[in-house]
Amino acid sequence: MRIFLSRPHMSGYEEQRVAEAFASNFVAPLGPQLDAFEARITEYLREDVHCVGLSSGSAALHLALRIAGVGRGDEVWISSMTFAGGIFPVNYLGAKPRFFDLSPDSWTIDTDLLANELAKAAKENRLPKAIVPTDLYGQSVALDTLEALAAQYDIRLILDSAESLGASYTGSRKAGSGGDAAILSFNGNKIITTSGGGMLVTRHKAWADEARFLATQARDPAPHYEHSTFGYNYRLSNICAAIGLGQMEVLDDRVARRREIFSRYKSALERPGISFMPEPEGQHSTRWLTALTIDPNEISRTREDIRLMLLEHEIESRPLWKPMHMQPLYAGSDYHGNGVDESLFANGLCLPSGSDMSDEEQDEVIDRITTFLR
Repeated sequence: MRIFLSRPHMSGYEEQRVAEAFASNFVAPLGPQLDAFEARITEYLREDVHCVGLSSGSAALHLALRIAGVGRGDEVWISSMTFAGGIFPVNYLGAKPRFFDLSPDSWTIDTDLLANELAKAAKENRLPKAIVPTDLYGQSVALDTLEALAAQYDIRLILDSAESLGASYTGSRKAGSGGDAAILSFNGNKIITTSGGGMLVTRHKAWADEARFLATQARDPAPHYEHSTFGYNYRLSNICAAIGLGQMEVLDDRVARRREIFSRYKSALERPGISFMPEPEGQHSTRWLTALTIDPNEISRTREDIRLMLLEHEIESRPLWKPMHMQPLYAGSDYHGNGVDESLFANGLCLPSGSDMSDEEQDEVIDRITTFLR
């Protein structure tokens, strides 16, 4: 591709941090750079949280679910529109997902729908073990409402904040700092990257302690942990953590640039038939990817027409996530909703949104789309 969807964007601070790691010979999974990276994320989130650096966001979700007590046959209620890595850990534990639709006002999990189903489940004695809502495309879920529901029904709340580090939910609350735990991702296409990696963020020190143990204990059982019979090789490399330290120097700048890119797209392309992902009042999304919908009845072009046209010019774009309840692996799974996520998948497109994208590159994307629409 000439213009990528979202490629890694180095700050220039990473080399120094990596050099420090090499100089100290901490090139294994643990070391001072990893400790410092965890401390830096904790400081950034400005909450009483504990951070554990891991090999991926999926690893963080796996550990969070396991520590929450999710096991074979348990239900986990989860956003249907999510990345595969945000649901597969449910399978790892032998649990059963129940999928939920999005609110058209936020494109995050529909809390009214969730509240109604929780009330029904409570009467029928079939409440889930955990709820896992997704901060879709860098926008925080309705934290206060979800935390209140989780408390009301005594259910663990684990936030999939893989795409939203740098976002905030009403005022000073940072995305990724709520619930019983949240998971972050530092994959290569995220706002900031460690090349690959993730983090578990939790208010419970005992959860963080157990996560650290499980992530480095891959051999013998641990009798002092009630449900720890084996662990995983899940710790984040100290070298990768050093990259993350350099990236954290520019996190807010990267978010600001992606929001600027979103605003330029919206200003140039919004019209009858093209709508952009909404942002609820008071929230501050990272705009990790610029997401929009195309109404073919209004503009006589489909999402796929535009995607393929851009591809011909070596410009990368993608459909929105395909809802998990529509995937063959989850055929027949329980789903609650009105098809908002199905419609977003059918008509939704993510445009190139990398923070290293130049104005000239973005202008080309805009010009090609507007010309195509004419």
